[in-house]
Amino acid sequence: MSALLANAILFSLFLFSVALVLTVIRLFKGPSAQDRVLALDYLYIIAMLMMLVLGIRYASDTYFEAALLIALFGFVGSFALAKFLLRGEVIE
Repeated sequence: MSALLANAILFSLFLFSVALVLTVIRLFKGPSAQDRVLALDYLYIIAMLMMLVLGIRYASDTYFEAALLIALFGFVGSFALAKFLLRGEVIE
């Protein structure tokens, strides 16, 4: 791996970590439930992106599979939360 790619990976992981901390702050501080749901959506997106960058860094397929699972469960979770906020119940 070239030095430029290694530095870009470290820099992107640092920026994702900063975004993760800011999103957690928004999750706990959010004035409304919709803000908290959006923060949860952003958390799983950041986690998925971090897994993809780590997969590039370590050249392992396991990280890509974990990113796929995070995306799948994050979508289902955000769908359930949106439905709960809209109707007040998840299962009809």
